[in-house]
Amino acid sequence: MDVHGTVAEGFEPVRDAFVRNFEVLGDRGAAVSVYRDGRKVVDLWAGTRDAEGTEPWTEDTAQIVRSATKGVAAAVPLLLHQRGLLDPDAPVGSYWPEFKTGGKERILVRDVLAHRAGIPALDRGLTAAEAADGVSGARAVAAQQPFWEPGTGHGYHAQTYSWLLSELVLRATGRTLGCVLAEEIAEPLGLEFWIGLPEAEAHRVGRVAPVEPPESAGLRTRPRRNVSEAYADPDSLTRRAFAAIEPLPDENDPAYRAAELPASNGIGTARALARFYGATIGVVEDGARIFTPATTALAAREHSAGPDRVLVVNTRFGAGYMLHGPASPLLSPASFGHPGRGGSLGFADPEAGIGFGYVTNALAKSVTADPRAQALVRALRSAL
Repeated sequence: MDVHGTVAEGFEPVRDAFVRNFEVLGDRGAAVSVYRDGRKVVDLWAGTRDAEGTEPWTEDTAQIVRSATKGVAAAVPLLLHQRGLLDPDAPVGSYWPEFKTGGKERILVRDVLAHRAGIPALDRGLTAAEAADGVSGARAVAAQQPFWEPGTGHGYHAQTYSWLLSELVLRATGRTLGCVLAEEIAEPLGLEFWIGLPEAEAHRVGRVAPVEPPESAGLRTRPRRNVSEAYADPDSLTRRAFAAIEPLPDENDPAYRAAELPASNGIGTARALARFYGATIGVVEDGARIFTPATTALAAREHSAGPDRVLVVNTRFGAGYMLHGPASPLLSPASFGHPGRGGSLGFADPEAGIGFGYVTNALAKSVTADPRAQALVRALRSAL
């Protein structure tokens, strides 16, 4: 495997694990990056930019990261809170009056960030065009009755998170979430990350495709029976949450990539993810810090824990971020970030000073703990 990039002394185990991901775990094209104490210590890429192609992955290749988008998107409302424009303890309806229907009057902004709003699914799934039009999604979640009493439990808002966050930011600022991200976070920090891909950047984005892990990997990919049954049952909350856009959109479609869906269609490099998370916990080289220490603490503070009504496993969430736990192992109990279904992962660890990013075009069946990403995390842990 021809691996490109750099690794600082002491972080060679991450490179070894990255190579093994291609040789044993079925990666086709991928990149991994690590920042430590604001300094880039790992920046590697290999394979092809298309999962089923031959054109080499290059230094500036970007990929869709699915739900790893959520962690980057969550920085926008937290930044607005930091600036006094959005109160986590205020009712959503105080910013968005149309939302105050069907028992949702007491849902707080904090509940939305921590997947406690009770609206992970819709009575009628949206088409891809409706999901992306900037209007239909917000109307649908505003009209939707909660599936449980808001604030009394949590369940992963796989798709509806897009419209909940988008409309909150729009009501608080008059700008779209993708616009605020670009102007207030990505551009100042030099991040190659977009929610709403500009046409000028489309040429650098590779194509993703589903893959099966090689049999030689010896991986246990079969989920537990109750989880498998939940995904198979068309009436389950699990299935309905992931089918809030139906049929599932073509993630290689330029129109889908150009839309703003903060739950699922962020596009970027591993370097951007790692630099972003490094900037949530400190100052990165040639850049600035996104969060104050108080906002970092808010992001990482546990808001939800225990049985997840959608994922049917125990999960933990802070304010917009998944926290370290059995369902999504990160570097340590201090870590916060977000995986993307199929492989991608980004997270920060404030105690170790780590910002981490991994992106891939080979989308596996994993939801929150992809074996390739986990191999890289274990290697990083051994290097510290």
